Amino acid sequence: MVKPNLQVALDNNTLESALSDVVAVGNIVDIVEAGTILILQEGKKAVSSLRALYPHKLIIADTKCADAGGTVAKNMADAGANWMTCICSATIPTMKSANQKIDQIQVELYGDWTRENAQAWLDAGIKQVIYHQSRDALLSGVSWGDKDLNKVKMLVDMGFKVSVTGGLSVDKLALFQGVNVYTFIAGRAITQADDPAKAAQAFQDELTRLWP
Repeated sequence: MVKPNLQVALDNNTLESALSDVVAVGNIVDIVEAGTILILQEGKKAVSSLRALYPHKLIIADTKCADAGGTVAKNMADAGANWMTCICSATIPTMKSANQKIDQIQVELYGDWTRENAQAWLDAGIKQVIYHQSRDALLSGVSWGDKDLNKVKMLVDMGFKVSVTGGLSVDKLALFQGVNVYTFIAGRAITQADDPAKAAQAFQDELTRLWP
């Protein structure tokens, strides 16, 4: 078991603010994400700008693609993204066509999905999923707990590289100790901290402590 990656999610409304946020932490985190809001606002330019800043870092386009997978994936790959996300309700053909045009796709898990769905993704050659607590769910009072941990463990045991996101803070990482999580994704906990670099380093230090 290796130390999980730390990914920063840039869900900014403007490219200017996203770039301002990322320069403070880009050399501390392992993966940089052009978030859904940023891509909707700024398009491919958001991805290409991040690639220009970080030519050797993993860059993810969080498109939550639901259709036209091959076209969207090619656009993101051409802009410099290594991976992109598809929403779990997308069809297997959409996911397959996307997976042919970019290094890897990640299936982002929202709402109702089953083990049978997950097995179909594996059978289609998809290797990564993102276990997600939505922003709206968290604002309504939902919190991380055993039900989430059990689902993450199931996905890991099935053979997926599993990323975890949704209102994560440093103190929540211990819930997952001993689980082979691939990546933890944090957004506002880093970018809106009083000292974003210090916040990102605190995540990295805790990951090192929990996964020595």
